[in-house]
Amino acid sequence: MSDKTIFTCAVTGSGSSHLKYDGVPKSPEEIASAAIKAAKAGASIVHLHVREPGTGTPCRSFALYEETVRLIRSSGVDVIINLTTGMGGDYIPVDGDPACLDKGSDMACVDDRMEHIVRLKPEICTLDCGSFNDGENISYISTLDMLRNSAKQILAAGVIPEIEAFELGHIWQAKVLLKENLLPKNTIFQLCMGIPYAAEATVENVIAMKNALPTGYSWGAFGIGRNEMAMLAQSWIMGGNCRVGLEDNIYLEKGVFATNEQLVERGVDIIRRLGGNVMSPSETRVRLGLA
Repeated sequence: MSDKTIFTCAVTGSGSSHLKYDGVPKSPEEIASAAIKAAKAGASIVHLHVREPGTGTPCRSFALYEETVRLIRSSGVDVIINLTTGMGGDYIPVDGDPACLDKGSDMACVDDRMEHIVRLKPEICTLDCGSFNDGENISYISTLDMLRNSAKQILAAGVIPEIEAFELGHIWQAKVLLKENLLPKNTIFQLCMGIPYAAEATVENVIAMKNALPTGYSWGAFGIGRNEMAMLAQSWIMGGNCRVGLEDNIYLEKGVFATNEQLVERGVDIIRRLGGNVMSPSETRVRLGLA
């Protein structure tokens, strides 16, 4: 394994964590500030969603993405921006009539999902594979044709895709895209562990998914909730990249809310105690072929 790893902070996410914890960043100013603090604490990449500033409701507003990215880029702090493309695939059926979308659904065409990537051109963006059950009564929809169309736009924009794989079949999807030359050679793989009801956050599942990855690609794994730091250690031990952040877990310890900065500091400390270290943004760019 490499002594140094790529470290990502997932700053705010698209879940309902803001209803449990008011410290989840909501406005562009809050998200950018949290991203900058995470970078200073050791994250070389910040993974970003946006939310409605007043309510904290996750959204796909281009204006909010634009302002958040502007604030980070103009801060003078060097950090790699990774924007999500995962919004626009939430399907919640009306009880008794699955052909109808219930309140809370967010279904959008590929062009709408990709607008902020095409126009803002971050260094990295996610490509969220699917489909899968994403909770008690919600499914995330991302068909292979949707992934093909998204991958074409990412490729044309010159952005590196980070494949978010929530179960083994999603790696299979990515291999199809690779075979069709729709993904670049420096594509990143992120194994997303513990999201109900995809792959559970277990050592066995991480090993199985890692073994299914195509050879030679940068990869990492993360866990949510109480599995966040355990999966960080597991990923590092297996030679993968690491990720923490309020998107994945809002607690520093039981009953104690965290900040992104604190989670990064703890994650970096774990890696160093295991004998490793984290890459700077410039080192990360070299590793990923961005330099």
